[in-house]
Amino acid sequence: MATVCAVFSCFLVLKGWSLMGDAISHAVLPGVVLAYLTGIPLAVGAFASGLLCASATGWIRSHSRVKEDTVMGVVFTGLFALGLVLFTKVESDQHLNHILFGSLLGLPRAQVIQTTGIGLLTLAVTVALRHDLLLFCFDPGHLRTLGRSPRVLNQVMLALLALTIVTSLQAVGILLVVAMLVTPGCVGLLLADRFPRVVAVAVITANVATLAGTYASFFLNASTGASIVLVQSALFLLALLFSPKRGLISRAFGRH
Repeated sequence: MATVCAVFSCFLVLKGWSLMGDAISHAVLPGVVLAYLTGIPLAVGAFASGLLCASATGWIRSHSRVKEDTVMGVVFTGLFALGLVLFTKVESDQHLNHILFGSLLGLPRAQVIQTTGIGLLTLAVTVALRHDLLLFCFDPGHLRTLGRSPRVLNQVMLALLALTIVTSLQAVGILLVVAMLVTPGCVGLLLADRFPRVVAVAVITANVATLAGTYASFFLNASTGASIVLVQSALFLLALLFSPKRGLISRAFGRH
């Protein structure tokens, strides 16, 4: 889970889609509740709801004068509110609550296998398309000259984003999954220059935060997902202050 989120977060941060990750992570809730009611896998409902949020955002943006960030705010808050209404009206067992807050240590074996499978699929597709995704993030015009469609890559990246969220939401929950999607990439960009090194730093820090946060939650009797995110935030703060080239303190000493 940590590795999948870390790798994709590098592309997400480069593209400037952090708000899109936040939007889709909240918009999956109604799909999860409806999937529970109909008896289909929760991951299928979450994926469909996430794609609906992304598609609705794109359609409204192209057919109105409203800016993209405003459209995302309206769409994801509306879907999240719908999900909360459905959630309060459905009598469910405890595991549905874990979609909101996560339960890394309480996942049943079937969900662990399902999450692992989705995560490996997402990681494999991301690695296979890494060159096209990089061009899409940096220079969509050059991507078009190579005979590849930026519109198709846009939809592929949205689908990968939805799959990455599905991979993580049962572990850390909807409310914290956006941190898993954004923070590792930010740390990588602060500590490295070349993209392969950015990805390596993001993966290492994400896994360190996962292990340290899990152990901390056990000894502190705290939420596992929240503890992981707190450790990631601490690592980001350290990178922001002490990064050799971009750290605030390092730059202050360099000026003097």
